[in-house]
Amino acid sequence: MQENTASLVEHLTELRKRLIWVVAILVLAMIGGFFAAKPIILYLMHTEPASSIVTLNTFSPWDAIRLYMQFSFAIGLVVTLPFALTQIWLFVKPGLMEHEQKATLRYIPGAVFLFLLGLSFAYFIIFPMAFYFTSNVTQSLSLTETYGAAQYFTFMFNILLPMAILFELPVVVMFLTKLRILNPARLKKLRRYAYLLLIVIATIVTPPDFISDILVAIPMIVLYEISIMLSARVYKDQQERDKQWLEETEGA
Repeated sequence: MQENTASLVEHLTELRKRLIWVVAILVLAMIGGFFAAKPIILYLMHTEPASSIVTLNTFSPWDAIRLYMQFSFAIGLVVTLPFALTQIWLFVKPGLMEHEQKATLRYIPGAVFLFLLGLSFAYFIIFPMAFYFTSNVTQSLSLTETYGAAQYFTFMFNILLPMAILFELPVVVMFLTKLRILNPARLKKLRRYAYLLLIVIATIVTPPDFISDILVAIPMIVLYEISIMLSARVYKDQQERDKQWLEETEGA
């Protein structure tokens, strides 16, 4: 009992150290992002859909600082992501076999790629669609469009970041399958509930019209199906390795 308690304390201590490192790198990346934010903000303000607005306003002396903080956090998050994923891998590494360690390490570049892909999908497809929809509704009511810069970019980040995180689904599923927490049979069993959840999320992040919901829900459902296929592949390799190990054990 004491050994189990000591082992748990050691694991929690190690986890705390890794979390501290992740937070430290995030803070440093945010500081760097604070200085890199200005050219990015100016660029986005002069591209669609922001360029279609007559002018972006500030409604508080803190709005400009708020913009800097939003972008520094976003930049810091992107920069810190590979390091955070590496720390997660190092934490679970002792519990994995050698071939599993090598296989899961390869997930890190894939996770970063999917995160950036999700950001791109959200920025170039979902965000303009949502913005122009809300703008058309405003114009239909004969209201004057006066946008605050902080509110505009908050609206943008509320769409981009959740979508980028959702695009991590295939890598997360493969990783959890490697850890034997998930398997394709369980994912198929949960399919109807997953579909419902994804459709609800698509409805939340898009304008309230059927076409927009479908345009976002379909890629997310496809991601879930890809996750099942990848999980099945990982699970099949596990079964073959387990069978081989069992045969070698019985032979010995």
